[in-house]
Amino acid sequence: MARSNPVFVCGSCGGETLKWQGQCPLCGDWNSLEQRAAPRAPRPAAGAAVAVALKGAAQAPATGERLGSGHGELDRVLGGGIVGGSVILLGGEPGIGKSTLFLQVAAHVAARREVVYASGEESVAQVQLRAQRLGLTAQHLSLVCETDLPSILALATERSAALLIIDSIQTLQSGAAGAGAGAITQLRECTAELVRHAKSSGCAVVIVGHVTKEGAIAGPRLLEHLVDTVLYFQSEAGSRYRIVRATKNRFGAVNELGFFAMSGTGLKEVKNPAAIFLARAPEPAAGSIVTVTREGGRPLLIELQALVDRMRFGAPRRIAQGLDANRLAMLLAAANRHAGVSLQEHDVFVNVVGGIEIGETAWDVPVLIALASSLADRVVPPSLVAFGEIGLTGEVRPVAYGDERLREAHAQGFKVAIVPRENAPRRDPEGLRVVPVGRISEALEAALGPRGGSSA
Repeated sequence: MARSNPVFVCGSCGGETLKWQGQCPLCGDWNSLEQRAAPRAPRPAAGAAVAVALKGAAQAPATGERLGSGHGELDRVLGGGIVGGSVILLGGEPGIGKSTLFLQVAAHVAARREVVYASGEESVAQVQLRAQRLGLTAQHLSLVCETDLPSILALATERSAALLIIDSIQTLQSGAAGAGAGAITQLRECTAELVRHAKSSGCAVVIVGHVTKEGAIAGPRLLEHLVDTVLYFQSEAGSRYRIVRATKNRFGAVNELGFFAMSGTGLKEVKNPAAIFLARAPEPAAGSIVTVTREGGRPLLIELQALVDRMRFGAPRRIAQGLDANRLAMLLAAANRHAGVSLQEHDVFVNVVGGIEIGETAWDVPVLIALASSLADRVVPPSLVAFGEIGLTGEVRPVAYGDERLREAHAQGFKVAIVPRENAPRRDPEGLRVVPVGRISEALEAALGPRGGSSA
């Protein structure tokens, strides 16, 4: 029965209350309640969705069975493939390639299974045109331009779909919610219905969502709690490379990364991410160094760049792209106190090449080496790689998976590795000289020579 009185809906969690309050009683956010008009009565059920497809017999997968996506990088992020009966939420900026990626996935799965691709943003002809441009054909792929969720679910049930792709959740409507498309109540109700369908039928569901200007998926955070997996599609402005990151995954590792390159025929997986992050300048320059970070279940070689410039006016600036700026400030204090590298009268700029964000602490040692390199205008040898955490007392602390990091550096042809003492192997790999260090000063000297970068 439809409500006759207006309600106030929280923009953060989707909770409802009958009167306005300064703070949401459910999630505690302030000034997040907005009045919503009384919902309309549910409209009559729409007719069956009209789909363009080549009919064929196909079996829906058993819940828990994994479907290959056709992209090894995406399967890695998902933990081995798309789990039957799971719900995946994908967010990304407009034009980054969300629809392209999952149209390719749909075509791959539809070679053997029934797939329904429901678009509320493009017509069937437009989706077909894009599929032709990408060179995609599939026998069991049903394309439908529909925003009525019950009609879409009816079609998926009729076809015994193994995979249902919704593009996008902000365009869907369900009569049970009684609000306009994109409203918080609609987003919450439509997502809940899709989750119920996935769990009851064993059909995997992929939900494409818009993102806010802050980069979060638009809508209440409840959406991320309802689904099994949350993926973010990211790219540096102007770059052809794309990164898929899992921030939630009930069937695999969190913060796993997948790498893609956009081409004229769609997204291609990048099997060697070092090709993205190690595209270094022809001539070595001061302030550049390579480190080995670990994202999800894989080690990644990434170039870090630092620039130290004399302060022009006011307070010195500390700008970090892809790194924690607060931790950078802590490292600068430790370097000043324990290694004599004073940057109090300098602006400091640090950047992670390739647009990736590093969430661990293994970048401490290489960042300080890069800063000292820029300050002293000494070039770090291009064949050198470094990793390690730095403590406030100036010690170099070990990091997890040191052996894997060294193997990756060796595989990419690096000759020297500066590592924490506890991460040093008993025997150096052939062709790789490992330099164990225990203090900041030792790391700087190993990379830059005596009094490496010291301003004392």
